[in-house]
Amino acid sequence: MSLTGTAANLVTLAEGAEHGGNHASLSPYVTGIGAFAVLLLLLWITTRFNRDR
Repeated sequence: MSLTGTAANLVTLAEGAEHGGNHASLSPYVTGIGAFAVLLLLLWITTRFNRDR
């Protein structure tokens, strides 16, 4: 595959992704809050098992 052929394929691929590519029901706020909650839960679990300090 040549460089120009690869570039043409990438342009075609990029043109199809104009709508953002995200699912309509995924809110960035819900995703962020969910990830933050999971990280806080993991932090809490880690501190509960580290009782030797």
